[in-house]
Amino acid sequence: MQQITTQPKPKREMLNYINVFRGLAILLIVVGHTMQFGNPGTWINNIAFEIFTGGTALFVFISGFLFQHLSDKYEYKTYLKKKWTNVIMPYLITAIPGIILCFTMPAVYGNPFDGLNPFAQIGIFLTTGRVQNVPTWYIPMICIFFLLADVFLILEKKKILYRFIPLLLLITLLVPRMALEPENLAGLSYFDKYLEYIKYVLNGFVHFASMYILGMYFSANKDKINLCYKYRWTTILMMLFAAALDVYLLHNFNIMNNSVSKIFLNFVVLGYLMHYDEKIKQCAWFNNSMDLIAKYSFSIFFVHWYIFFAFNQFFNTAKVLPVNSTKDIFFAILIAIVRFCTVTAISLGILVILKKLLVKLQVQNTRKIIGV
Repeated sequence: MQQITTQPKPKREMLNYINVFRGLAILLIVVGHTMQFGNPGTWINNIAFEIFTGGTALFVFISGFLFQHLSDKYEYKTYLKKKWTNVIMPYLITAIPGIILCFTMPAVYGNPFDGLNPFAQIGIFLTTGRVQNVPTWYIPMICIFFLLADVFLILEKKKILYRFIPLLLLITLLVPRMALEPENLAGLSYFDKYLEYIKYVLNGFVHFASMYILGMYFSANKDKINLCYKYRWTTILMMLFAAALDVYLLHNFNIMNNSVSKIFLNFVVLGYLMHYDEKIKQCAWFNNSMDLIAKYSFSIFFVHWYIFFAFNQFFNTAKVLPVNSTKDIFFAILIAIVRFCTVTAISLGILVILKKLLVKLQVQNTRKIIGV
């Protein structure tokens, strides 16, 4: 009787242009947190906000792209298990410094739940992310996408999923991200404050769903990426128009939705990176640098806010650098650039050292601790 052997599935090709894209995306997220300057409500602050923030849109787009790209290996339980190990566990571990800061420096660090039972606070912190480590509200949000993975692939298989893209883009346009700061929650009960943070996470899911599905679409139809480069100038003009409109609406009506311009930025960056992929590979210093940053991208995401907070405390620098004159603009930009470079370099340096230390201690899977 002939023995039947099953051939293992071929390993998916690593897409260099997506790897570089991931490195650039995490840099934009750090830029968004460190390169803010100007007094709130002024033109200079609104322009800086439009240009430098919005990296989350790129991160979500890449997440959708990679999910679809690797979907031939997909099995729901295995998928969730990997997400628990590679995303949730490092999130829980890297949340510890933020939780300590929330307990020891509640006023300075901005803990709106100070005074509540400590165990209840920890539950709130970990299910919302934003309190103890501001950027990590992304983790509870992306978990919703993880849980819906089966639904996305079933709808894709039935050739229904991508028909929702126009509707989802309309929702992104009409449902901008919530503004949520601890000082705006004064007077609310602890429960109502918690609801506001949960709404923030759910709002992010609704707002960014279009980016995730768009990422899946371009992964499933990689030939369409060439169109992003072919029509790059039209896309760039649309991006600039959306950015200018957003600055105008933000300044005059306090309406903010810079994700629209970042959707076009996704198309532009994706088109350029794929078109020049071979030349990027030949530029060893740039490609290797982006590969290193992409490798540590989730880790940088988890720790950079702590370095940012420490920088601001040590140098007595506000999150938004004030600008009261033309001379102040250049000084503020210089400080913001120094802050970005410092936060990025220290974050990456700490993580590289930690990984080497964990490897030396014979830790089997460092990724479940620090995300890399």
